[in-house]
Amino acid sequence: QLQLVESGGDLVQPGGSLRLSCVISGNTLDYTTIGWFRQVPGKEREGVSCISSTYYDPYYADFVKGRFTISRDNAKNTAYLQMDNLEPADTGVYFCAAVDTQYGPTYYCQSGRLDWWGQGTQVTVSS
Repeated sequence: QLQLVESGGDLVQPGGSLRLSCVISGNTLDYTTIGWFRQVPGKEREGVSCISSTYYDPYYADFVKGRFTISRDNAKNTAYLQMDNLEPADTGVYFCAAVDTQYGPTYYCQSGRLDWWGQGTQVTVSS
């Protein structure tokens, strides 16, 4: 059983940057895939980026490629989502999630089939 706590959400102007953090407790992250998802108004929850515990390249949704960067620090039990060049369409609640790795990050981000979820952090992009 893992517990996940997100932080870093804020109000930011278009073109600005934020870094979200996800602190994960309850077990080692050595065999864990971690993902970032978002719930934007009027849309279903969608996978933003996922990072595996193995050699797979991270997955990025097309709408964030080149703007967002996912990373992890297993020693600190923390995952990050660096978000640059933010757009109003990025407004929403961002969740981190985790699962014991069995498949690649693309599968988890596209299916949303992760076992443990945080409560979310609000990101608002507005002038």
